[in-house]
Amino acid sequence: MRVGVPTEIKPDEYRVAITPAGVRELCSRGHEVLIQAGAGVGSAISDAQFQAQGATIVEGAQALFAGAELILKVKEPQSSEMALLDGEHTLFTYLHLAAEPELAQGLLRSGATCIAYETVEDSGGRLPLLAPMSEVAGKIATQAGAFMLEKPMGGRGILLGGVPGVAAATVLVIGGGVVGMNAAFIAIGMQADVFVFDRSIDRLRELEVAFGGRASTVYSSTLAIEEMLPLADLVIGAVLIHGGRAPHVIAREQLASMKRHAVLVDVSIDQGGCFETSRPTTHSDPTFELDGITHYCVTNMPGAVPITSTYALTNATLPYAIELAAGVERAIARSEALRLGVNVREGELVHPAVAHALATPVSSDGARSGHMDRTAIPPKNQSPRTPR
Repeated sequence: MRVGVPTEIKPDEYRVAITPAGVRELCSRGHEVLIQAGAGVGSAISDAQFQAQGATIVEGAQALFAGAELILKVKEPQSSEMALLDGEHTLFTYLHLAAEPELAQGLLRSGATCIAYETVEDSGGRLPLLAPMSEVAGKIATQAGAFMLEKPMGGRGILLGGVPGVAAATVLVIGGGVVGMNAAFIAIGMQADVFVFDRSIDRLRELEVAFGGRASTVYSSTLAIEEMLPLADLVIGAVLIHGGRAPHVIAREQLASMKRHAVLVDVSIDQGGCFETSRPTTHSDPTFELDGITHYCVTNMPGAVPITSTYALTNATLPYAIELAAGVERAIARSEALRLGVNVREGELVHPAVAHALATPVSSDGARSGHMDRTAIPPKNQSPRTPR
């Protein structure tokens, strides 16, 4: 199969969807790997390194898409890339369609088979292709939050870990999954006073053991969060519904109870955001202030550390890419994980959670029963489920 890897063009995105090791693995199995010129530069991988393992370097996205059958990407296709997709393509990337109805419409029109990293699910209900970037995003969330708390950045002017005689900052982590656990680990390491909220008692027990008593675990409820907000200096939102739109766990009116210039970091922003006041931002312009609260809502947080992120992501995606390159239909038929990853196929939206988030009817076997209504409003009241 001809496998194509384009240069990522989303603002401030420096990752690439394959490494030289991945090229070697695919080429050794008889596949042809096409890499757009310069695709790896942001991750410190040269065209020559790809070529040394058997890749063909292609100039421009148009030639890349025209020559490839399986497209490996990191982020969702941008508008100029959408026009290059057709029914002969299989797209394997992060999509986060629940918060992107226009993107979903474009993919439906393209006719391409679109498999989302974030909905590939293993037999234990875990999300193996989301997990590595969740680990990175969780750690970045605390780093970024600590930085944004500095006065020159518009924050309160508080050091996360305090010093002898001066109290540490209070950090709330809402969601005890992969993102939340990693965010908490960094906050603990920076000697903050950390509280982690989750709705699973079993998960809270696991976190108690993992943290070794260095953080407080709290059963998550609207009241519990509301009571803690006046104490918070930094709040990290890390809730997830598999494939669905993130629920709002903090409403706008609750911001009035918070300390002025406290910081909200919304790691759920790719799925629509878990704070009512969140809106997407970029690494170039990462924050905005609303009601006296700093919001950090960058949609591709791991893109800030592309060397770490590229290798972490491709370590996880490569086995699935190898399966798909051997035959898309066969891979989907044989792998339950990949079947759950399919979001769009033959002009239909086929993932139930995504379809529900976009208010699209789905049949009992998981197939979409009608075309998506582009005026549909995603449902707002969903119970949060935190990532594992």
